[in-house]
Amino acid sequence: MRSDNIKSGIARTPHRSLLMATGVSKKNIDAPYIGIASSFSDLVPGHIGMRDLERQIEKGIHSGGGQAFIFGVPAVCDGIAMGHEGMRYSLPSRDLIADCIETVANAHQLDGLVLLSNCDKITPAMLIASARLNIPTIIVTAGPMLDGESKCEKLTMIRGSFEAVGKYRDGVIDKERLAELEEASCPSAGSCQGLYTANTMACLTEIMGMSLPFCATSAAVSSHKRRIAFESGLQIVELVRKNKCPLDIITKDNLRNAIIADLAMGGSTNSFLHLLALANAANIDISIDDFEELSHKIHQVLKLEPSSDYTMYDFYQAGGVTGLLKVLLHDIKEFKDIEGVTLKKTSELTQNAYVDNKIIHNYSEPFTTKPGLGILKGNIAPDGSVIKISAVDESCYEFTGKAKCFDSEEEAMQALENKKIEEGDVVVIRYEGPKGGPGMREMLAPTSLLVGLGLGTKAALITDGRFSGGTRGICVGHICPEAQDGGTIALIEDGDIIEIDINKRTLNLKVEDKILEERKKNWKPKDINTTGYLAKYSRTVQDASHGAIV
Repeated sequence: MRSDNIKSGIARTPHRSLLMATGVSKKNIDAPYIGIASSFSDLVPGHIGMRDLERQIEKGIHSGGGQAFIFGVPAVCDGIAMGHEGMRYSLPSRDLIADCIETVANAHQLDGLVLLSNCDKITPAMLIASARLNIPTIIVTAGPMLDGESKCEKLTMIRGSFEAVGKYRDGVIDKERLAELEEASCPSAGSCQGLYTANTMACLTEIMGMSLPFCATSAAVSSHKRRIAFESGLQIVELVRKNKCPLDIITKDNLRNAIIADLAMGGSTNSFLHLLALANAANIDISIDDFEELSHKIHQVLKLEPSSDYTMYDFYQAGGVTGLLKVLLHDIKEFKDIEGVTLKKTSELTQNAYVDNKIIHNYSEPFTTKPGLGILKGNIAPDGSVIKISAVDESCYEFTGKAKCFDSEEEAMQALENKKIEEGDVVVIRYEGPKGGPGMREMLAPTSLLVGLGLGTKAALITDGRFSGGTRGICVGHICPEAQDGGTIALIEDGDIIEIDINKRTLNLKVEDKILEERKKNWKPKDINTTGYLAKYSRTVQDASHGAIV
C-alpha cells in the first residue's frame, strides 16, 4: 500500500506516533488509509448537510476494514457569488481545490479517496484531482435540494428568485409576492433543483462510473443519499484492495460517453470547460471538435428545468441516471459499455432499470432531434463558442440583431435595469473571459433579467464569459478568442449587425474584414487591476476552448 511509506518499518516510528496522536489505534495502523476530502461549508446550501454524509462514509470505510481521515477543501456557492466581484473566484477555485486534494493525498500517501462534493466547480475539481493522483477514488455528490413551493406554485432557485427579480421590475409581480418567492424557493440543503452545472456534473460523474448508481439524483436530505454515502465508504476499501484507479475508468470512450449524455440531457454549458480540463488532467485526446462532431448526431431525450418544469426530483423518480443510461446504451451506437467504481458493467446495472418515458424519452421519440448543447463558430468565435440549445425556443434558432456593447457585467446589468435593452438587440458583454475578467464570471443575473423582462425570445446575449446551467434564452458564451486576447468580440461596436444561426452552428459579425482590421489597429487590451490569486490566475490560464486550464 502507498501508506506503507508513512507507517511501515523502524524508521517510521515517529510517523506512527503522530498517526496515533490523531486517534489511529494500533490495530488499524496497518489498515488501508482512506482520505475523505470534504467540501463541507456553512456558506453553501449544497454543502451544509455534509457533516452527516461524512459520518456515513466514515462508517462505511471502517466497516470495510479501512482507516478514514477527513480533511477539508474550499467551496464556493455560485448563486451567492453571482453578479459581483465574488464570481471572479468561482472558476479559479476549481484548480485551487484540485491542488489542495493532490497536496494532502500525496503528502500523507493515502491509499484511496472518497471525494465529497456537490456544487459547480467542486465536482469537476475533484474529478481533475482523481485523474492527477490516479489512486482508487469514489466521488459522492451530496445531491439536489427539494423543490420549493408557494401557493401551489412549484419553485426552483432560478425561476423563484433570479427570474422573479425581472418579473418584479417589469411589474408582473408585486414586492410582497417577490418576498414570498424569495423565502420559498430554496427549502432545504442541496444543489439547486434544475439541470444546472452542479447537477449536470453530478450526472456526468455517475455516467462515467466515478460514483455509485443514483448518487447524482437522490436528494441531499434523503435516506437514500445516506445509504449511498455508507456504501461508497465500503466500496472504496474494495477498490483499494483491487487497485482499481480512476484512469482505469476515465478513458477516451468514457469521456465521449459523458459528452453524448450531456448533449442528450441538455446540461450546463459549463460541462464543456470541465470535461476538457478533465481530459487534460487524464492526458486524453479530447477537444472541442469532439463536442462539435457529436452535437450533429445526438438527439435530446431529457428536458429538465430551466428548459422545462421537471426538476431533479422528477428525474430521480423517472429512473435517474440509471434510466438514462439504459436509453443511451440501447439506442446510441457511439455510447460504450463501461465498468466503473461498482466493478460491474453499466449494461448489467441498467438492464432491469425503471424508465418513465414521459420524462426520459426513448431515443426514437426524442424531445427534439437537436442536441441540448451546441458549438457555434464564425468570425466572432473562430475558436468556438457554446450555446444551450435546449434552453432556446425553436422560433429563435435564427436570430439577427443590433449590437449593444458593454465591457463588464455591471454595465450590462445597469442597462437592463434601466430598460435600455429592446427587442432586436444583441447584448455584448466582453472582457469577462478567463484572462480578461479575470475568472470568467457567469452571467446568470443579466440572462435571468432578460427573461424576466419578457425579452427571452426577442433579444440575444453573447459573451466571452460563462453562463449558469440555469440560463435560458438566446445566450452564447465561451467566445474564443476572448476580448482580452484581441478577439473579434473586442472590436464590435454599437449598432453592428450580429447573426446567430443555431441550425448552421454559426455566429457572425456582419462587418467587412478591412473595417475590423482598422479597428484592431486602435485596440488595446484592458488593464487588469488585480492582485493575489486572480492576478496569478490571469497570467497562467488558457482559453475556454482548452477548458480554461492553468
